[in-house]
Amino acid sequence: MGADIGDLLEKRTVELSDLSHKVVAIDAYNILYQFLSIIRQRDGTPLTDSHGNITSHLSGILYRMTNLVESGIKPVFVFDGKPPEMKLRTLGKRKEVRENAHVKWDEAKEKGLAEEAFKYAQASAKVNDDIVNDAKHLLQLMGIPYVQAPSEGEAQAAYMVQKGDADLVGSQDYDAMLFGAPDVVRNLTITGKRKMPRKNIYVDVKPEVVNLDESLQALGVERSQLIDIAICVGTDYNSGLDGIGPKRAIKLIKEHENIEVALEDIDKSIDNLDEVKELFLHPSVTDEYTLEWKDPNKEKLIEFLCGEHDFLEERISKAADRLDAASGSRRQKTLDQWF
Repeated sequence: MGADIGDLLEKRTVELSDLSHKVVAIDAYNILYQFLSIIRQRDGTPLTDSHGNITSHLSGILYRMTNLVESGIKPVFVFDGKPPEMKLRTLGKRKEVRENAHVKWDEAKEKGLAEEAFKYAQASAKVNDDIVNDAKHLLQLMGIPYVQAPSEGEAQAAYMVQKGDADLVGSQDYDAMLFGAPDVVRNLTITGKRKMPRKNIYVDVKPEVVNLDESLQALGVERSQLIDIAICVGTDYNSGLDGIGPKRAIKLIKEHENIEVALEDIDKSIDNLDEVKELFLHPSVTDEYTLEWKDPNKEKLIEFLCGEHDFLEERISKAADRLDAASGSRRQKTLDQWF
C-alpha cells in the first residue's frame, strides 16, 4: 500500500524502449500481488493447475518479464525479508481486509454479479510461501536474478539504485522514494489498454518515472521533510493524523520546517515517530547479493511449468524461445562493447 503521497510527486510518462539497457530492481511482493489480482478468470477465480495450486503469478512472471527482457530491460526481483515490528499492525489489517473481501467475493459469485465478484476477488489476493518459492524458482529458470532483502524489499531496492547496481526501482507504491530511491518506475507490467474499475471505459496505461530530486525541488522540501509529510498522512508503520491529507500535510511541514514542531503546534503526537523516521532514513539492507543475468533453461522451464503446473507446452516453448533470443541479443550487445 505505502504512503499516499503520489499526487505530490513529479511524474513523466515514458515508453518501455526508453528503459532499454536499464537495470530495474523490482519490488517482488508488489508485483506478485499485482499479478495475483489482475490475472484471473471472469468470476475472479485465479488461474490454477490440476492440483489446485495458484499459477496466476507464474503466468505473469513468464510472459511479462519476457516482454521486458525483449525491450532491453534487465529486471531483478527484490523479495521482502522479516517485516519491521511497526508494520505488524498494518499487516494484520490487510489480512482482515482480504478475509472480508473473500466472503464478499463468494456472495457476489452466488448472486451472479461478475463485476462485483472480480473486484472482491482482487482484494482477496494473498502471497504465501508457496507462491514466493515458485516465483524464485521460475526466475532462476528464466535466468533473471533475485535478491533476498533482510527486511523491506523497497528499502533494499532503493539501496541498490543508490549504490549504482540498479537504475530504477520498479513499484506501484511510493515508499521507495521515502527510502531514498533516486528514480522509481510505475506501471512497468500493466502497460496497454486497461478497463477503468466499474466503468465501460478503457485507458492507455504507460510506464511513468518518478524522480526524487525533481519532486523535492518542485515541492520545495528536503527528503527528510517528505518523510515527515508521509508520516502525517500515514505510512505502513504509523496511522497518521486524523483529518490530514497530503496537501494539508505539506503545508503543515513547510510552515513548521519539521514534524516535531508541527505536532507541538497542533497539540498532537505520534507514538513511534522517531522509530518511523529512523526506519526510512536508515533501513535494514544488505550487500550480500550478486546480479547475473543468465540464459533461460528451456528444458527445465517446460518441466516446471508444464510437468508440474499444467501449462501448455507449445506456449511455454515459444515464450522460452523469445526469452532466449532476447538474452542472446543482450549478450551480443555486451560483446560489442569490447570491439
